[in-house]
Order: sequence, then structure tokens, then C-alpha cells
Amino acid sequence: MLTVPEAARHTGRNPETIRRWIRAGRLRSERVGTQHLIDEDELDALTGDIILPVPGGWGTFADGTPQPDWARLVRRDRDEH
Repeated sequence: MLTVPEAARHTGRNPETIRRWIRAGRLRSERVGTQHLIDEDELDALTGDIILPVPGGWGTFADGTPQPDWARLVRRDRDEH
């Protein structure tokens, strides 16, 4: 479970954007005291829908092997530092 500021850092968005998603019903949260707690999987599912698709042919290397999810790898690397 992530707090609003943690969710904002995780997605690279402003905390107010996360709060707007909660108020609009786009993102479920559990309220504990004054804080909203957000499930990381639900957050990833929501932000995964917002990311634009990769143009055809960019999803594989020249030899035909699939490209990794670069955005997720960079995000994970940033979260670890």
C-alpha cells in the first residue's frame, strides 16, 4: 500500500493528480486517518492505461526478441535509489 506522495513518486506525477483520480473514482483508496492508502497494483493498472502504445516494430529488437518494459525498469531503478 502506498500513500499519496509515494504513489506520486512511483508514477512521476503530482500528488494532486493522484488525489483527483481518487476523488473522480478512477483510483480506489483506503482511508486510514487522514491518509489515503493506494494498492500499488491498482495504481500500475491505471497508469498502464495512460501510457501511449509503442509504434509497431519498436516492440522487438532487430533479431526479433521482444523488448523489455523499459519504463517499468527505469521506474524500478529510480525507486531503489
